[in-house]
Amino acid sequence: MNRLANSQSPYLLQHKNNPVDWYPWGKEAFEKAEKENKPIFLSIGYSTCHWCHVMEHESFEDKEVAKLMNDNFISIKVDREEMPEIDHLYMSVCQAMTGRGGWPLTVVMSPKKEPFFAGTYFPKTGRGNQPGMMELIPSLMNAWNNKQDDIQKTIKQVNEYLINSNASVPGSNLDRNTLDNAFYDFKERFDNEFGGFGSAPKFPSPHNLIFLLRYYKIFDEKNALNMVTTTLDKMRLGGIFDHIGYGFHRYSTDKNWFLPHFEKMLYDQAMISMAYLEAFEATKDEKYAAIVEEIFSYLIRDMLNEEGGFFSAEDADSEGEEGTFYIWEFEEIINILGQGKGKEFCDIFGIKQGGNFLDEATGQLMPKNIPHLKQNLLEYASINSLDITELQKSIESSRRILFSERKKRIHPLKDDKILTDWNGLMIASMARAGRVLDKQNYIDTAKRSAEFILNNLTKKGRLLKRFRNGKAGLQPHIDDYSFFVWGLIELYEATYEVHFLEKAVELSSIMIEDFLDNDNGGFFIGPKEGEKLIVRAKDSYDGAIPSGNAVAALNFIQLSKFTGGSSWEEIGFNIFKAFSNKINQVPSAHTFMLTANMFGTESPKEVVIVANEKYPEIKSNILELQKSYNPHTVYLFKSMKEQSKLNQIAPWTETHIPIDDKLTFYVCENFACKMPTVDINAAKKYLK
Repeated sequence: MNRLANSQSPYLLQHKNNPVDWYPWGKEAFEKAEKENKPIFLSIGYSTCHWCHVMEHESFEDKEVAKLMNDNFISIKVDREEMPEIDHLYMSVCQAMTGRGGWPLTVVMSPKKEPFFAGTYFPKTGRGNQPGMMELIPSLMNAWNNKQDDIQKTIKQVNEYLINSNASVPGSNLDRNTLDNAFYDFKERFDNEFGGFGSAPKFPSPHNLIFLLRYYKIFDEKNALNMVTTTLDKMRLGGIFDHIGYGFHRYSTDKNWFLPHFEKMLYDQAMISMAYLEAFEATKDEKYAAIVEEIFSYLIRDMLNEEGGFFSAEDADSEGEEGTFYIWEFEEIINILGQGKGKEFCDIFGIKQGGNFLDEATGQLMPKNIPHLKQNLLEYASINSLDITELQKSIESSRRILFSERKKRIHPLKDDKILTDWNGLMIASMARAGRVLDKQNYIDTAKRSAEFILNNLTKKGRLLKRFRNGKAGLQPHIDDYSFFVWGLIELYEATYEVHFLEKAVELSSIMIEDFLDNDNGGFFIGPKEGEKLIVRAKDSYDGAIPSGNAVAALNFIQLSKFTGGSSWEEIGFNIFKAFSNKINQVPSAHTFMLTANMFGTESPKEVVIVANEKYPEIKSNILELQKSYNPHTVYLFKSMKEQSKLNQIAPWTETHIPIDDKLTFYVCENFACKMPTVDINAAKKYLK
């Protein structure tokens, strides 16, 4: 075993038996590189990354490659999910140097952490124009030993690039034009046939769909709604959705959502379920609520630890091959379900005797099948003159049988580390779904997860990043605070337990102290006492998930509405200014920033619901009020028996009292309230 054997990261532990003399990121590795005058070979990946597994097998498990690496480099392995600031910095270098990025990320740098070479996947030996490790390492060492002037010139250029690209100068406020430009970009790239944007590969990018739903609501733009519903409908039909066990795979390698990259990530489930939930709120179409419940059934069944924390991911690979766990032979399904139900299932889910997808490497038809739907069950029933209720029962029965059979297979690796940021996203989605769908078990699950984070992933009031095997550790990043605070805010609106709002305020204050750029606005990725890199980076772009700064802006604007404190809103709007030049260059790459901006500018409202005490009927009344799709609204509940708690954190609500001892609604905009009413229909009209 190498030094990675002492790690808690499942990704690093995957490499503990490599013949490469790996170090974890830390002081020891850099001091040894300095002492021996060796460059650093930095490899960044994550546990469920297919091509990371391929490079490990082809290169890092190979003794010839390992000898070359051990003789010439100090080699460092980093789990990108544990150290996102390091990943972000060096990924930006790779993209600048090569025009592309991805994982595994390969960077060669000086002992002072200064990169002079970057790339992604490298096999053992070269293929076509791509060098292999056996050619690459001698070439790099020749440069290190004989061309130091060239290396230092490259290092200087990279350092200047990093400094310039992270030197954000505040711009002006965002306006309607920015929102419109994002919408028109999506409209131009929209795939009318299969949904989504552009061609293959296709990523769900649910934050884009949430932006379009809000844009539809505010500006009554039906095209925006159509883009969302078409995309969500087609995603649920495709192989990107696990039709047997539920949950969504990472992305689709083709344009019609059929052939997925099979890993399942917690953050995808969180954000995709949010998009379906908001589509349900906007359209009242029950099928979107049902899909949310399917996703949650997968998460609660397979991704939840006993104490309430959510695991991170499930691998794409099992038995050494991608997708093996999820695909089926035609005869296998017939044998399991019998001729009648088996043929029905195969017909509906596109299962063919010769297989239904091509091997990417050979282009040959595989003898296996990915379950997918050509059309929804209602259309299938109509075309084939079947009773939809009976068909649904039959398919559900078959699904359960196949699921039980699939459980006997060798399962993909589960990355069982618990990350604060991804749990924050999951808490936000599940708490909100519990409120919108009136499902108390979702609210309870979200509460347990929040309590797990607060009990296990805090130290002296500050968050930690990762929990595994009973141990918590690693410095937090902006996403940990932003996403977890978002979860706490959603939990407050699902439970009206004031301590969730208090904790959101407390952690947001720590965010300001540890991460805020006081000069130019916005938040740094890492804390002020964190890892010292070439630059202290900030980020505004949405990737697979919204940027930490965008979620921070939304949180701070919401906190200003909850508490009445204008300083929160000021920090939120300064985030928009800090990145406005970048946002205006590519608005559609900043959709969650635009969503946050709309919350702050497009008629946001505060609703205070007051009663003498909590009683069961209150919940149904509040849910009735919230049925209307009003995404730019915060809701506070004030029980006169517990008023001191809310008055303390939201002093502007002190004068809000019940009328005639009845449940009373105050609908306000910028803290100026309309006449209080005990009539819920009047309150609904105020909200419109």
